[in-house]
Amino acid sequence: MTVISVHIKCAPAHYLSPHVCWHNGAVPGEPVKKDENSRRGNWGNQIEFVLTSVGYAVGLGNVWRFPYLCYRNGGGAFMFPYFIMLVFCGIPLFFLELSFGQFTSLGCLGVWKVSPMFKGVGYGMMVVSTYIGIYYNVVICIAFYYFFMSMTNLLPWTYCNNPWNTPDCTGVLGTSRANTTFANVSAVMSGLTEIVNRTKRTSPSEEYWRNYVLNISDGIGNFGEVRLPILGCLAVSWVVVFLCLIRGVKSSGKVVYFTATFPYVVLTILFIRGITLEGAVSGIKYYLTPQWEKILDAKVWGDAASQIFYSLGCAWGGLITMASYNKFHNNCFRDSIIISVTNCGTSVYAGFVIFSILGFMAHHLGVDVSEVADHGPGLAFVAYPEALTLLPISPLWSLLFFFMLILLGLGTQFCLLETLVTAVVDEIGTDWIIKNKTYVTLGVAIIGFLLGVPLTTQAGIYWLLLMDNYAASFSLVVISCIMCICIMYVYGHKNYFKDVEMMLGFPPPIFFRICWRFVSPFIITFILIFTVIQYKPITYNDYVYPSWSLVIGFAMALSSVICIPIYALFKIAVSEGSTFLERLKNSVKPDPDWGPALQEHRKGRYATTGPESVEVCPLKEDLKDEGKEKLKETEDEIGLTIPGSNGSTLNPSPSA
Repeated sequence: MTVISVHIKCAPAHYLSPHVCWHNGAVPGEPVKKDENSRRGNWGNQIEFVLTSVGYAVGLGNVWRFPYLCYRNGGGAFMFPYFIMLVFCGIPLFFLELSFGQFTSLGCLGVWKVSPMFKGVGYGMMVVSTYIGIYYNVVICIAFYYFFMSMTNLLPWTYCNNPWNTPDCTGVLGTSRANTTFANVSAVMSGLTEIVNRTKRTSPSEEYWRNYVLNISDGIGNFGEVRLPILGCLAVSWVVVFLCLIRGVKSSGKVVYFTATFPYVVLTILFIRGITLEGAVSGIKYYLTPQWEKILDAKVWGDAASQIFYSLGCAWGGLITMASYNKFHNNCFRDSIIISVTNCGTSVYAGFVIFSILGFMAHHLGVDVSEVADHGPGLAFVAYPEALTLLPISPLWSLLFFFMLILLGLGTQFCLLETLVTAVVDEIGTDWIIKNKTYVTLGVAIIGFLLGVPLTTQAGIYWLLLMDNYAASFSLVVISCIMCICIMYVYGHKNYFKDVEMMLGFPPPIFFRICWRFVSPFIITFILIFTVIQYKPITYNDYVYPSWSLVIGFAMALSSVICIPIYALFKIAVSEGSTFLERLKNSVKPDPDWGPALQEHRKGRYATTGPESVEVCPLKEDLKDEGKEKLKETEDEIGLTIPGSNGSTLNPSPSA
């Protein structure tokens, strides 16, 4: 065997056994890594973290929800409460979660060493991320399906002469390709006349969506058959997500260079094309024209606060998880501002893209923009695809649009899956599970695929919308509110401000300190009250959900919130103390392991002395005998025989 001479900083000999060394990030038997936390890993560079977080925050909601909310709530006037909520709620909460995860280098479960009784909040985040991850990938798989079906000379939802069409179908371009082209003005005008004269019109894109893609059943309880094309696309979607996360943040960090940036290229291409179309200006005016009287409407402020909160992904656990892979002294304050502003700017930009095309469509149909504007799946898979059929080379624009949706969805899905995987790996924490993290990722992906299969049935769209409206609604607000209370009032705002200062080198600005303690919790409470007051039972078009399905929806929402009191009671019961108050007091005290993950960062009140300042390092069996003879006083040079991880012997040049 070849001997390697290595410098290892060790404490005085009377503190050490042969297996004890400083935790400096070096792993015996492995090549030296650049990661600050070599056991857990870090982002390759800070750009990867920012792009991943942008991809996580910027999702489908930026394209299919914000523009609709904007025109519904006063157009340009909605921008005022929207940016007010961004400044006083969005950015502060974003910064809070990033700093929380980065300080401890742990996922959404491990961070609750800050106050173990509140670990149920972490489990609640995992439940929410599980629900969202299941249905979000189904939406991505449908975008995959439309993307594949756009690889043709003629989009299949252009005309009404298909087996799945009904007598109510009326297309702008007529009923056959032979006698209708984009340039055939007389045919277009006759189609418009027929549309105006009909009392009930369904578009080819709507019937393609309902009757062919979904083959939708008559109710949520009638599952019917599995739609095999959708199931196949779901498998493709999960395979893509798994392959991109096969090496955790090391692989996903490289993928986001494309997935987080290319949607902006597509948005820009579609925007340039959109504003050159006839009627585009009227669509954009409809989108932006201020209706200042709506500023006084509480619903407008509620929608603004809710959109900021849900769009940034607060309380999902993803922000904490992504930040946990940062280096300890990374400036997450700067990152939180960049990512939050980018997310909201993308929403506004997407509105221009969407409404320029919808304005063009409204112009051709001879109707008001409000009659073609939609949100959610209705915009992505009905209204916008129909508008694309009016454009020359429509398959090209369709490919670009659905490719953009796929990338937007994948950026969020990466973080959702990584949140669950990281939580499991951090909780178990053994060397084996860390080394075999890929198998955990594979297992979570397989389970996610199987749980998503019911959503590919004929009743799948009903269940998807039920999960979207209930599983990730008021429960997120409750989780976020309790998180603020725990950090600011149970752990203590002064303690947390000192932690942030130790990590960043400067204390949080006074504006953020005020927001964390007072303003943001107040706004979160306002969102919760607003959500309850404005609650309306979910519907899908004309379909009214039965009462039993709403009970299931509320059960899904409560399943994440209920984790908090259940775990709190459990922790109090197992804590030390002879009385309830003693056990309660002990259960909220920070865990002894709370603080920075690496010994080199544990300073101030986290600093330890004596035997506690060192930790056991796992050494190979054949290292033991040599280690016993060669360990010396602090800063001694030690010759170690270390076999490579693949069984070969490493032989680097001796260190000086």
